[in-house]
Amino acid sequence: MTTKLRLAADRRCRPIARHTTCGQRADCTGFTQVMAAIRIPRRVGRPRTRPGHVLADKAYSSKAIRAHLRRRGIKATIPIKADQAANRRKKGSRGGRPPTFDRERYKQRNTAERAFNKLKQFRAVATRYDKRDYMYRATVDIATMKIWLRDLTQDRRDTA
Repeated sequence: MTTKLRLAADRRCRPIARHTTCGQRADCTGFTQVMAAIRIPRRVGRPRTRPGHVLADKAYSSKAIRAHLRRRGIKATIPIKADQAANRRKKGSRGGRPPTFDRERYKQRNTAERAFNKLKQFRAVATRYDKRDYMYRATVDIATMKIWLRDLTQDRRDTA
């Protein structure tokens, strides 16, 4: 009955990868699919599939996600959940070091929220009238294309 949209966005709030899951599923379940869908074109050669840095909220603060990012050599700024910090403290020295967290960089995470807001400007995306998942994904893709085309046509002097 419900759908969650997992999204990766660039610094200019443009969606670059997306994945849909059931609304009842945990946030971390769609993370690897979104990361696998990232394709950043280059002028020459194959597209880049590894972002330089990942900013995510507490829902993505699991050991599996952090290990996945470490294996791929991607830096992450993800706050740790309170229960995870408490479990680490309870273990004492066996709990290990807490992951690093850069508060200044985390302030840039609002770009993901702004990318969602850009998508939600399209009523069909916000209300999800489509019955089938593939139709909803197509609607999101069309909205994404419009966002990218609108961004390409804007004059850079207007945004300064």
